[in-house]
Amino acid sequence: MTETSPGLRRATDRQILLPRSTKAGPLALPQFADLDAVETISGQLALAASTAAAPRHATISCIIPCYNEQDTIAEVLKSILAQTRLPDVIHVIINNTDDDTPEIARTFAGPHRRVVKGEEFVTTVHVHDMGVNPDKKVGALNYGYFLSRGFDYILGVDGDTTLARDTVERLELEMTDDPRIGGLSAIYSIDKSRFKGLMARFLIAGQRAQFAAFNMDNLLRGRNMAVLGGQCSLFNMRALETVMIRHHQQAPWVRDSEVEDSKLSLQIKDAGFSTKISATARAYVGPMTNLRALHGQQVKWNFGAIDLFWPGQRGDNKGQPLHPNLRLRWYENISMAFNIASRLGFMLLLIAALSIHAFVFNPIWLIPPAVAMLLNLRLALAMKDTSASDILYAALAVPAELYMFIRMGHFVSAWTQFLAQSDKDNWAAQANAEKGKGSAYVMPLVVLVAVMGGAIYAWSQQSVGVQSAILSLGWPVLYLATIAQTVFMLRKLVRRHRGFRV
Repeated sequence: MTETSPGLRRATDRQILLPRSTKAGPLALPQFADLDAVETISGQLALAASTAAAPRHATISCIIPCYNEQDTIAEVLKSILAQTRLPDVIHVIINNTDDDTPEIARTFAGPHRRVVKGEEFVTTVHVHDMGVNPDKKVGALNYGYFLSRGFDYILGVDGDTTLARDTVERLELEMTDDPRIGGLSAIYSIDKSRFKGLMARFLIAGQRAQFAAFNMDNLLRGRNMAVLGGQCSLFNMRALETVMIRHHQQAPWVRDSEVEDSKLSLQIKDAGFSTKISATARAYVGPMTNLRALHGQQVKWNFGAIDLFWPGQRGDNKGQPLHPNLRLRWYENISMAFNIASRLGFMLLLIAALSIHAFVFNPIWLIPPAVAMLLNLRLALAMKDTSASDILYAALAVPAELYMFIRMGHFVSAWTQFLAQSDKDNWAAQANAEKGKGSAYVMPLVVLVAVMGGAIYAWSQQSVGVQSAILSLGWPVLYLATIAQTVFMLRKLVRRHRGFRV
């Protein structure tokens, strides 16, 4: 056999990593400590090579970027320190913060021990305050990467995301089971029990349904995850290093994208690794409880997604319209365009028909909303922690329809900003929105009122003949569009969930 020089190994050699979990089954591997198995290889070199290749337990570094998280950081750290598999080290990385996040986080600093089923886990919490950081969350994530070099995996957790007690264990089990995985995302939902108020509960119900639909779509597509969300994802260090080499980067996350997690997900996929969503690991993210904050967050997400999949070169970013991770994004945007066209068309045609007393109700128009209601209801029942509010949100249909109009406003705002080639800083806009600043969230409503008003005025200026011609053409077009949407909803309604819970 070909020998290697002392201290070196072949490029094809790979360290076999084992999870620290009693749930892991035995691996069909030779006993590397058995010297009889390697006695045919010469002396100390053979023993050194055998030891280097021997399976060992994986190591995990947890990094938590924080920006003004004084209300949530304590709960986040408690949830991580209560895990059935503790990370080997925890780095809380605070940036651009002007609240009490550093003081609260430092109360957890130092070593922590936990015994789970007879096995002792030891971790240490480190708190790093970066002060003013122009790269914001991206800078904090990259700082955490450099602190974590030498570990096998990096667990990224947002400063407002709490974990189910076995999340880290389940993520590690799946990651070590398949070394082809470059990044593994938890199933995201929102803990609704901590928030009060009618508006907050309505928006949380909508966001829970939105997360559930997104998660289910990814789970049923071979668990291929379009976006390894920064809320809670486990990254393979080899995948991150491969991305840095391929793209000539100093660090894994780049600052020239509105959605740094989506960008990194595409790069990991391009590097030959898979990006997956966990089948069972769960995390609960911080919700947006008012329209202003929700608008800032959703516009940033939508704009970043458009920037990734739209063809053309924009600065250092090049759109990748055919990337497999972006197929779901294309579907979401096309679907939203149909939703806007059908709803706006129905409203305008209904007003127009009523204005000349030409409207005749047909019960067939009740089929699309009924199918949509059943689809939302089935999705609500697929949630792991379904509650009465989730069932009511879906069954009443009106709340889901109102939330759809809100999402359509975010969609239009993002596309308008992208097509106008605006240089607006969406990171800063979201931060200001969460502080209660800005009024951009009302612009979609203003635009809707302006469009409706303009259309009604233009309609009133037409002759009866022209009005009749518009109605005779408009309704059949709307029929066809609505039928197409209903068929797609029926397809999603009858598809098997294969036991997945979101």
